[in-house]
Parts: sequence; structure tokens; C-alpha cells
Amino acid sequence: MEVNVEEIRGTWNLGYSLDKHTLSSTPIGPNEYGHMQFDTIRPPAGEALYQLKYRYDFSQVPIIANQLATSLAGRYQGISLVIPMPPSKLRNRQPVVEIAREFARIIGVQCHEDLLIKTTVTPAMKDTASRDEKVSALLNAFVVNDVLEDRPHNVLIVDDLYDTGSSLEAATQVLRSYPKVDQIFVATVTRKR
Repeated sequence: MEVNVEEIRGTWNLGYSLDKHTLSSTPIGPNEYGHMQFDTIRPPAGEALYQLKYRYDFSQVPIIANQLATSLAGRYQGISLVIPMPPSKLRNRQPVVEIAREFARIIGVQCHEDLLIKTTVTPAMKDTASRDEKVSALLNAFVVNDVLEDRPHNVLIVDDLYDTGSSLEAATQVLRSYPKVDQIFVATVTRKR
């Protein structure tokens, strides 16, 4: 898979994204229910994520996880565990958790799905006005579950899509309050900008 890796900046120590989520999206007219349809062109990483999240094609998980390992794993020093970003939408199988598990398996570290937990439902972030309001709403939604041994860990948060970074920033701030976490890295499959 060809990717266009870019650094994503935030309150974390270091973060990267594989590629853009979409390259273009052109309206082509409404469907029979009156909903506008689009001709959307995605890069390979964006298409793989789209197929996984919206077409429930879980055969995309190893493809995405392998590309994360190939393109990003060497950029982070001393990762001792992987954390999936807590999903915002309830699904029977969570794509981001599946990706994080497989990525952790490939690079040979533990995946802790129960370290960072989302305890409350938050409003859709697209309906929240400012970035600060988004981060504030999310800060109160995350807690750290004390499941790690005592040594400080360098953690990698895996997320599917980077948009404003408010969710990752809130998760990073909550993890920084946990004394068993040292450096915090971020890896996303796609980015909106």
C-alpha cells in the first residue's frame, strides 16, 4: 500500500498518520430517498479504513495494521504497550480495537484495551463549537484504569481518524495524570487535513 505519512502535532510526544482520509468528494445527485450521493476518491489507507468501518470488511484489519507497522513503528522509540482509542460509536466489533490488537501483535508488545476507558457518552463533536470545549467535554469522559505494573511505560495510542485532535488531546491529558505512563505516542490510519 502506498501511503503519504505526515506528522500530527498535539500534546503527545510524537504522532503520525498514514495518509489522508479522502482525496476528493464530488456530489453526484440525490438517491431515491433524497440523500445526496458523492463520488469519493480515497487513497489506499482511506479506502481500507472505509471498507472496515462502513462495510464491515474485517479482512482490512491485517492490511491496515501491517501498514502501520511498516510505515510508523520504527519512528517511535521504546513503545512498551499499545492502547486503542476508546471508540465513540458502539459496535459489536470495534474497528480501532481490532487494528490496535493486530498492530501490537505484529510489533510484539501488549495491547491494553482496558487502560483508557470512556465512561460517558459525549455529544457529537461536530456539534461542539470550539476545540477547547471539545477537549473539556472529552476530558471528563475518559478515565485511566490502574492495570499496569509499576514501571513507567511508553504508550502508543492507535486511532482510526485524526480530525481536530481533540479526542487524542483529551486522552493524552488523562494518561499524563497516570504515573505509570511516561511518553505518549499517537498513530492514526487517516487524517482529514
